[in-house]
Amino acid sequence: MSDGDKLGHLGRPRRIWAVPACHGDIARLDRIHLAIADRFAVGDRLLYFGNYLGGGDPVGTIDRLLAFRTYLLAAPGMIADDVVYLRGVQEEIWSKLLQIQFAPNPHEVLQWMLDRGAEATLSAYGGEARLGLSATRSGAIAMTRWTSGLREAMRRQPGHNTFMSVLRRAAVTDETECGPLLFVHAGLDPDQGLAKQGDSFWWEAGGFAKTTGAFENFKRLFRGSDPAGDGLRLDGYAVTLDAGCGNGGPLIAAVIMPDGRIIDVIKA
Repeated sequence: MSDGDKLGHLGRPRRIWAVPACHGDIARLDRIHLAIADRFAVGDRLLYFGNYLGGGDPVGTIDRLLAFRTYLLAAPGMIADDVVYLRGVQEEIWSKLLQIQFAPNPHEVLQWMLDRGAEATLSAYGGEARLGLSATRSGAIAMTRWTSGLREAMRRQPGHNTFMSVLRRAAVTDETECGPLLFVHAGLDPDQGLAKQGDSFWWEAGGFAKTTGAFENFKRLFRGSDPAGDGLRLDGYAVTLDAGCGNGGPLIAAVIMPDGRIIDVIKA
């Protein structure tokens, strides 16, 4: 991960409002946004951890994320980089689904994606799983035609293509006397440096859970999705903010100080 634009840079924030995976639950996301709107101030940052897709109302979720960003940036003193979106497993799966014609075993790969949440996103953009599976049996031309239709459906949703293009792999704060903070979607390989994480941010959830000592020079680590569903873990070095939204649990927003302290948790 040598390319700088793959990281979200949070600078030296006053506070960080961290919103974990919502899995398309727009009702809870709306309540979190209302709570943040009342307290957000110039100098704060807003960070979302991914998995906007894959359940509930994916299209409506992106619409709300874009609308709330517009609302916040309308305030004097706010800049575009004050809001950062991470790429989650569901966004990674969706991106790969749109390139299914290049997969070595497209039928098996597409079925794997559908079994892990992609069908909700596919349906939200007007696609049908049966047509996709049929296309994977018919060859590259049929698959390309099918994915082209999905891309066109996304283009018809204002801002959605741009949204998907600005997702970051991870986010960091600037170096301070306390040390920077690192924010990831779900995983981390503690045996690899930040520049070599690659897909670990999505698929090495077990590695994150086992990270109890210092990782590089980061003061504290935060993730917003826990596939194991073990619940909030707000103490210790590696923090999990996933309270189970989309799987029967609430959505939260954690207020994090630049030194890594969590000073408030809002639940919806």
